[in-house]
Amino acid sequence: MFRFIKDLIAHLARGGTLYYAWLLILAALIVNGLIAYSHQLQDGLIVTNMRDQVSWGFYISNFTFLVGVAAAAVLLVIPAYLYNFKPIKEIVLFGEMIAVTALIMCILFVVVDLGRPQLAWHIMLSPNFPSSLLVWDVIALNGYLVINLTAVTYVLYRAAHGKAYSMSIMWPIVLLSIPWAISIHTVTAFLYNGLSSRPFWNASIVAPRFIASALCSGPALMILIFQAARKLSKIDVTDAAIFKIAELIAYAMGLNLYLFGAEIFKEFYSDSIHLAPMKYLFFGLHGHDVLVPFTWTAVACNLTAFFLLIDPKTRRNFRFLNIACVLVIVGVYIEKGMGLIIPGFVPDTLGEIYDYLPNALELKVGAGIWAIGALIYTFMVKTAIPIYEGELTLLPKGTTADMSKLRH
Repeated sequence: MFRFIKDLIAHLARGGTLYYAWLLILAALIVNGLIAYSHQLQDGLIVTNMRDQVSWGFYISNFTFLVGVAAAAVLLVIPAYLYNFKPIKEIVLFGEMIAVTALIMCILFVVVDLGRPQLAWHIMLSPNFPSSLLVWDVIALNGYLVINLTAVTYVLYRAAHGKAYSMSIMWPIVLLSIPWAISIHTVTAFLYNGLSSRPFWNASIVAPRFIASALCSGPALMILIFQAARKLSKIDVTDAAIFKIAELIAYAMGLNLYLFGAEIFKEFYSDSIHLAPMKYLFFGLHGHDVLVPFTWTAVACNLTAFFLLIDPKTRRNFRFLNIACVLVIVGVYIEKGMGLIIPGFVPDTLGEIYDYLPNALELKVGAGIWAIGALIYTFMVKTAIPIYEGELTLLPKGTTADMSKLRH
């Protein structure tokens, strides 16, 4: 084990110019984010652009988006383990790593959103379970993190011994992870649903929309990461796996757009007083229109991506596929982030309108957290690949494993 850890550290420290440049960029973003967060920790949330009228902002927007990215790992788990679809089975581990990374980032975004994070441990002392939806969310997120960490650790541990994983052990993990993946985004949606004074969130369609959009953004991010990984490493990512994921994104985006259209129809056709947040989002309200450009950008991105992905010709062309994936990520990031959180507070319960956009400090802290996630995933992939290739092993010296059997 000590030899393995020593070899692992040496492997992580070894790389080309591009690898060191990547680590340097991430380190700079992390340090910059820590400096910005130290100011927030010292002076309080007043240094952000959040106020009493809009008490959730950029941090919770990123949290909501990343919960979807984490839940999207189920899109690889189902075809890989339940249907034994070999092209995706080869890369499902790296999808589970994305889920682990996204969940760690979710927790970090919640921590920085707390004015006094040192008091978070009180939820352990008086959890108010089962009444509190916040406690349900804590259980769902941490439980899903443990499930995916267990799966990744077990598979890599067996690979380090030159052995394939046992399905008798993986089956319970897989069967538990599928409903749990749906639950983490459902419970997050219920957090918003439960606030009856916020009509923009108080709709039963929020949870299905969360799931549909999660199955778009998460896999789109995976496609881009997998393409970069197979160019820069020895990961065996086939075109068949990428095209199958793209096809599933197309169906999910179609469902997401349908649910979005149904919500728009309900709000605008009823033309009740609860239409105000939706009007603010799309057309502005009483001269306040800071979110309007973001909203229409998200709509354009999602529609364009859908038409590119639904057509097999463009879906199987990597140039158009990559454009579509970027558009999906941008569109859902806005829709599930600023386009969901901010309108819930505008106008507030007293009718006041406060225009919120994140300031430089919030952007620095957010960039630092994204950099931490990128660093974690980089190290996880750089650990997994040599284990699969037999370069890092827990076997005694002089012993070799048949890696071809391990892969199959």
